[in-house]
Amino acid sequence: MKKIQSTCNYCALDCNLDFYVEDNKIVKVIPTKGYPVNNGFSCIKGISLDKQQTIVRESTLPRLRQKDGSFKRIPWDDAYRLVANKFLELQERYGKESVAGLGTGQLALEEFALFGHVMRNYLKANVDGNTRLCMATAVVAHKQSFGFDAPPYTLKDAELSDTIILIGANPVVAHPILWGRIRENKNKKLIVIDPRKSETAQNADYWYDIKGKTDLILLYAVANKLIEKGYIDNKYVKNYTEGFEAFKEFVKEYTIEKAAEATKLNEASILELVELIHNGKRVSFWWTMGVNQGYEAVRTAQAIINLALMTGNIGKPGTGANSITGQCNAMGSRAYSNTTMLYAGGDFDNIDRRRRVAEVLGVSDDVLADKPTLPYNVIIEKIISGEIKALWIVCTNPRHSWTNNETFKEAMKKLELFVVQDIYGNTDSSQDCDIYLPAVPGIKKEGTLINTERRISAMRPVLQKSKDERSDYEIIYGIGKALGMGSLLDKWKTPRDAFNLMKECSRNMPCDMTGVSYDELVGSKGNGLLEKEKFLQMTKDVYLKIIYIIHLQRKLNLYLKKYVKIH
Repeated sequence: MKKIQSTCNYCALDCNLDFYVEDNKIVKVIPTKGYPVNNGFSCIKGISLDKQQTIVRESTLPRLRQKDGSFKRIPWDDAYRLVANKFLELQERYGKESVAGLGTGQLALEEFALFGHVMRNYLKANVDGNTRLCMATAVVAHKQSFGFDAPPYTLKDAELSDTIILIGANPVVAHPILWGRIRENKNKKLIVIDPRKSETAQNADYWYDIKGKTDLILLYAVANKLIEKGYIDNKYVKNYTEGFEAFKEFVKEYTIEKAAEATKLNEASILELVELIHNGKRVSFWWTMGVNQGYEAVRTAQAIINLALMTGNIGKPGTGANSITGQCNAMGSRAYSNTTMLYAGGDFDNIDRRRRVAEVLGVSDDVLADKPTLPYNVIIEKIISGEIKALWIVCTNPRHSWTNNETFKEAMKKLELFVVQDIYGNTDSSQDCDIYLPAVPGIKKEGTLINTERRISAMRPVLQKSKDERSDYEIIYGIGKALGMGSLLDKWKTPRDAFNLMKECSRNMPCDMTGVSYDELVGSKGNGLLEKEKFLQMTKDVYLKIIYIIHLQRKLNLYLKKYVKIH
């Protein structure tokens, strides 16, 4: 019996699991002891990974819809050619942007990187992921406040914090491993801000049941009162931030009385929260989808960041303004998908970054995508308007999960080619597509995942693939070859190749992972997360911004007043 350590590819924690395998069958699954994320613990989803594809067994060959609506199984090479030829035909007739793709943070880093190379660099198509739907709020907040999308925390901070404030987060249900760390911290006050009495709120020391859509007003009022009372780390504000004086003026109108009226909390409760923040020695603020998908979401996230900056609760153990991600590779897909920025960071019009990324990939500058992708919702809108004719979906199911799935149903009917790549052929999307490409699950794939604290973990095949089975990486690579990419794929032959390309692209960037070895990740404790010391060093070079985008303070001030004014 072999023991193979791999990474759970469900949520953003990326727990490691030991799979005991005999005769290419998983005999048992045990959470990996000593792994920094989960240390011998797992939720029910993780230890049930051996159940994937044991009830619904999909054919290993692609499926092509016939004129009568039935499906026919076809060889892989035929499927690659059909997809590639149709993409090229449609682009010839309607233009480059008539083809689009949708991915997800469930894809491994290497898979989404290759998807971005094939679709964005070669085809010049638009590709977005449902990562945007979950995390665009946090990304914009991080970039405007920190200068780069880099959440400054580790999961260990939940164990070291003496004051934990959860805003729009319910880790008891959504992130049970993180909740385990919070629960084991016996020296903390747990504060929950949430309109609902969630499972986490039920376990809190303090629950502030604010009225929906009033988070921002509460946070501004708390900031104002902290400033009034002198509960500010003036040394940190002076040395490492900018925009504070303008922010101080802006929040003056957010009094405790107005906040109480808007949030439906009583004034004593809001003052109590102010004192809890002040009295904490190691205060950490944590948020997730309740903020990210909420009202005035970016400004709310930045207001949380501001509280951490003003009080000096950042860059130190047990502190931070900490965005919790949702998908297993949400951080990897944000940094290495070639969708909203160049690989490892940098705007598409940044000449120096383009030159560097092109050099690493071994291509000329004009091969690279020249602008950010259209966002997910616009891609769907352009399908409905008839501008996008072909859609390739990888590892997601928007026919079910899109905000208005009837809208997506309407979009599907407008497509001349709808391709779905998934591990199951009976999802809402895969049942309605023209070509279905069956991919193997994570227990048969290799690659890396970057979790919510930016720890890089190895996903390694636990079971061997059968003759006709294909991984997501192999399918994307096969379509790339059929498209005629030729030498543009020479450096992308394996997931290891893709990882090493992305690693080199990251050199000297805030997400630098050049010290990580692809092979040494196997059986390891994970590696590569940005250490607090490095974050502190970054603050010396790039001032952290309090709410305002520097040089646009007056404009942003007006924006905030226009949309957040208390009536």
